[in-house]
Amino acid sequence: MVKEIKIGNIEIGGKNPTVLIAGPCVIENEKMVFELAAGIKKITGQLKIPFIFKASYDKANRTSIKSFRGPGLKKGLEILSRVKKKYSIPLLVDVHCTHDVPYVAEIADVIQIPAYLCRQTDLLIASAKTGKPINVKKGQFLSPYEMKNVVEKITSTGNKKILLTERGTFFGYNNLVVDFRSLIIMKDFGYPIVFDATHSVQLPGGFGDKTGGQREFILPLSKAAISVGASALFAEVHHNPEKALSDGPNSIKLSELKKFLEIIKNYEKTF
Repeated sequence: MVKEIKIGNIEIGGKNPTVLIAGPCVIENEKMVFELAAGIKKITGQLKIPFIFKASYDKANRTSIKSFRGPGLKKGLEILSRVKKKYSIPLLVDVHCTHDVPYVAEIADVIQIPAYLCRQTDLLIASAKTGKPINVKKGQFLSPYEMKNVVEKITSTGNKKILLTERGTFFGYNNLVVDFRSLIIMKDFGYPIVFDATHSVQLPGGFGDKTGGQREFILPLSKAAISVGASALFAEVHHNPEKALSDGPNSIKLSELKKFLEIIKNYEKTF
């Protein structure tokens, strides 16, 4: 039996409807973040889809030293705090080091552990000790069975508010594939499963100094994830993916989000 995790007024897991976790990969500027939060909230409100906003204040694992990382901890969290207050939406925010955890915990409703850091014990423990729900992205290098060890690190603190996210597995160089058995295996640990629909179609380092992507596969992979029991979809959304400062090739265009979600909502009814 999969636990139900409460995030704000949203419940993830069990027989609850599919939740959308969405927003830009990184905060490019304040105006952009507010417009995306408002736009996504309007669409999900019309479709009655539970919505959690996500964005990063610092992308510490960019491919190149020249890549844009974001506004940083202080300014980034100030922006996200204002977004949360204005639109009354729960926030998911990722952390890359233990130093940032207490600051993120002050405003985030969910603390996210990035895939590359999913085995970092100190980061997991520090995040779990905040008592906040923790979303852990399964590393591209990790089998789903090994995520049990990640769960045990978090629950060792007494925190059992856990989400586990599938975001693809390395397949040779500069490519990811999704083994949908992974979602079923991780779901057996008893926690809601999130499918990262946009990072799963990345081509890591595919452009040499930056990551590519194949957004044409976002919809079919999302449908497959729902069919095997994903409780939430995670998606990068941008006004103009071609000009995004991070993860543009694998982002959903805001103007196309409603159509995407309408298809997902109708598909969900068949299960």
